Amino acid sequence: MKNLHGKRFALTIFAVFIICFCWVAYRSGKNVNDLWSIVVISYKTIPLVLLAVGVFVSYAWRWKVFAGWLVPFPDLNGTWQGSIETTWKNPETGEVPGPIPVIVTIKQNFIRVSCVMHTAEMTSRSCLADFWLDDDNQVRKLGYSYYSEPLPSVADRSPQHRGTIIFEIIGKPVEKLKGAYWTSRKTTGEVTLTFREKKRLDEFPSDLGKHPVSGR
Repeated sequence: MKNLHGKRFALTIFAVFIICFCWVAYRSGKNVNDLWSIVVISYKTIPLVLLAVGVFVSYAWRWKVFAGWLVPFPDLNGTWQGSIETTWKNPETGEVPGPIPVIVTIKQNFIRVSCVMHTAEMTSRSCLADFWLDDDNQVRKLGYSYYSEPLPSVADRSPQHRGTIIFEIIGKPVEKLKGAYWTSRKTTGEVTLTFREKKRLDEFPSDLGKHPVSGR
């Protein structure tokens, strides 16, 4: 994942190495008085550093103590709900439908992020996703390209397509994701989301209402 504070991250790893090195030297009772003793202790220190990095990448990056100065991106894991305002026209009626209820599930760790969008009629999955963060220019965005697959029953009027969506990340802590999308079928639209829950839902929940076209 880009946007990392590279120098800070490298210095933090170096600090962890020094701490682990001193602990190993103390526990082993060895004096660090020549090159060979440094090599031996360093060899024993590396697994501890790798363990610490593994714990950080898997879990600890979410801790508030690391937010901002070491981890520049927010934790968006979970299910987000909202609506789509689209320019797509129903080929059967020529009308633009009203707001389409939608959820987006986000799976994120320190290295990568993926997004899945569900409506009552389709599912789209990200194939490339990342953050755009620039404090100097006040940029906080999450963007991804996706492949969308409709239900077979609506594929004739809403075919498979590819697209890209870019969300503005609003609030600290994050209160809303608001963005615009465009697709290979030459449609555009806007999506507004608020956080629903930490669990990532596998399908569109019925409590968000029916799709304005099919009434599902």
